[in-house]
Amino acid sequence: MLELTIQIEAGDLYDYMLRHSYNSPAGILGSTFGAVLILFALATKQWIFIVLGLVMLLYLPWTLFLKSRSQILSNPAFQEPLHYTLDEEGLCISQGDAREKLAWEYMHKAVSTGRSIILYTSPVNGTIFPRRQLGDRQAAVIEMISTHMPPAKVKIRS
Repeated sequence: MLELTIQIEAGDLYDYMLRHSYNSPAGILGSTFGAVLILFALATKQWIFIVLGLVMLLYLPWTLFLKSRSQILSNPAFQEPLHYTLDEEGLCISQGDAREKLAWEYMHKAVSTGRSIILYTSPVNGTIFPRRQLGDRQAAVIEMISTHMPPAKVKIRS
């Protein structure tokens, strides 16, 4: 059994949102289209397309940055630390009087970024474990996830 107390900050939420958005078809398509517009502008010397390409490339990260700041300030769930218990049965998340237990077999996938380990509890919802808060327990968290989830669902780099 592994117990963690995590305080999610705006940077952690922003990292999660960036990873989630840029690994979706819409995020990939938007980035590709923005890059193509810039290349087209350079090839044809029609500079308006550089502006359009930059807008396409910078719009999503900027809006996600603002949204992460707003959610941290306005969502009560981010005001207090979350307590996680990872055990043989699954993941238990508690905060105050609220408690939720999720079995390992219902976990969607586990991924990592340079800043976090993310355990997706559904295709769009995830539990964020910021690496800086895990400290020396990071290896234990990765081992617990890797042991209880199918290898095809785990894409975590140490």
